[in-house]
Amino acid sequence: MRSRFDEQLALLNVELIKMGSLCELAISNVIKGLLDENNELLKLVRDADSEIDEKEREIESMCLKLLLQQQPVARDLRTISSALKMISDMERIGDQASDIAEIAGYIRGENLVNHTHLKCMAEAATQMVVEAIKSFVNRDLELAHKVMADDDIVDDHFDEMKKDIIELIRKGETGAEVCLDLLMIAKYLERIGDHAVNIAEWVEFSITGEHLSEELRYNK
Repeated sequence: MRSRFDEQLALLNVELIKMGSLCELAISNVIKGLLDENNELLKLVRDADSEIDEKEREIESMCLKLLLQQQPVARDLRTISSALKMISDMERIGDQASDIAEIAGYIRGENLVNHTHLKCMAEAATQMVVEAIKSFVNRDLELAHKVMADDDIVDDHFDEMKKDIIELIRKGETGAEVCLDLLMIAKYLERIGDHAVNIAEWVEFSITGEHLSEELRYNK
């Protein structure tokens, strides 16, 4: 019975990796589609959002079956409950990539490829998502903590993006609507980083049974 349960947990990890890969691809495609003004890539992002939603439902069903059909011990319960929380954050990441794709459809001819902070912010947020999932599968607490710390990198890029946008407004070279669109895109990327942190914190819980990062914040 335990052997069968471990096989199902291993399958759960595989499905989480697949969902994480879909999120990674969505973020990568939406930024490339935005910078290159590639409508086909932007459409792929919107399609990927539906795949991510479907994957969330599949994993949720797997988790519930594991809880109902097996007799998980405390550590197993933490793993399964953490997975249920994580897929919710990954689903939101897919939503936000889709939101960026929708906004990107309205931005044309703005030479966005020169917005270095936007690209770097997207790359940093993507890495956080990938490493957060990897830390869960490998039960790597150190990597989960790295993801939490890397949120500062995304936040720093967000601050630089805001400065860039303020400068664009000051120069009057870019329309106000485009500046607001860029700010919204940056905000969505910042939220993706936040969701990666949430995932990492659930990894921490699945391993230790505690949200140590919460304790550290409250004790500062």
